[in-house]
Amino acid sequence: MAVPKKKMSKSKSRSRKASAWRVGASARSACDRCGSTKRPHRACGNCGWYAGRQAIEVD
Repeated sequence: MAVPKKKMSKSKSRSRKASAWRVGASARSACDRCGSTKRPHRACGNCGWYAGRQAIEVD
């Protein structure tokens, strides 16, 4: 069984654990109607369509 030779400081162990907290890039998909990029399962900000219907009014 492995035993560490020296005690690891709190800052060293916390910074090592914090490397797993990074947030990746959010997913993107193309709008079926206008082809612009949008977040999945959201209304398109460019044309306002979602699931084959006009969901929001866009100026």
